[in-house]
Amino acid sequence: MPNITIDKFSASSYTWKQHGLILSPDRSKYWMKSHVAVPAVEHLQGDVYRMYFCSRDSQNRSQIGYAEFDIGNPSEIIYTTPEPVLGLGELGAFDDNGVTPTWVLNRGKKKYLYYVGWNKGATVRMHLYVGLAISEDGGKSFKRYSRAPILERVREDPLMTVTLSILKERGVYRMWYISGDRWFARDGETFPVYNIKYAESRDAIYWIRKGHVCVDYKNAEEHALARPCVLKEDGIYKMWYSYKGANYRIGYAESKDGLHWKRLDELVGIDVSPNGFDSIMQEYAFVISHKGKKYMFYNGNDYGMEGIGYATCD
Repeated sequence: MPNITIDKFSASSYTWKQHGLILSPDRSKYWMKSHVAVPAVEHLQGDVYRMYFCSRDSQNRSQIGYAEFDIGNPSEIIYTTPEPVLGLGELGAFDDNGVTPTWVLNRGKKKYLYYVGWNKGATVRMHLYVGLAISEDGGKSFKRYSRAPILERVREDPLMTVTLSILKERGVYRMWYISGDRWFARDGETFPVYNIKYAESRDAIYWIRKGHVCVDYKNAEEHALARPCVLKEDGIYKMWYSYKGANYRIGYAESKDGLHWKRLDELVGIDVSPNGFDSIMQEYAFVISHKGKKYMFYNGNDYGMEGIGYATCD
């Protein structure tokens, strides 16, 4: 990949090859009537990976399952869960109207699944908060850590908390997460405004939040920064995320300390296709590295209506 120098460190310029859909809704399943969205990918063993995702039922409520594939040919799905591994929360809970995966963290023999809980609003369309579910059987099933969210409303995040990314460094878990800034109304509908903030934890459950903004809006028209995915390579933190004006696009930023970021959207190296599932919008990218090659799993038009696609970068 060609490099250019920006602010005294080498910024990475990418060129992605887009391969189309990897997973689409299986409408024979009651929980997969539409959309396959928000991929969260983890390495299992060898060349085998698992991708958690959410799909919507006939009432437009999302639930979480997973698919497994060989990284040598991601389009060939090896296995998809017949039932959700995490379903709807109890009536009245923060996640009673849908759950969306965002990150999987392995802690010993347990898997921590961080997810977004959906709850219908009154003055605004919905309420969103991050919850945690834990698996002790390798991810075949998950049990909620709490009936309440782990990133609830606080002074630093008074409106919502949404998708996130976590790295562990020197015994500290570092999180980059989406935080609601405000809401606005237009044409009889309400829209959230959200950017990317930072938190830390010693146990990956209780998080210290000080309101530090890592990636902010670049102009007045931009009102949504979604789904950060952070890797650290050669001492540089690299973040892929979604940004939205009229429609979502995938953006890119770099940092030397994980706190202060420079937006480099022009270097992301991927854009909407001339036609197909991602011809209008691209969002919710999850990027992994495997044997020197990068893989990006992402959604397209209408927030994943047709499914999850992937792209590669050598």
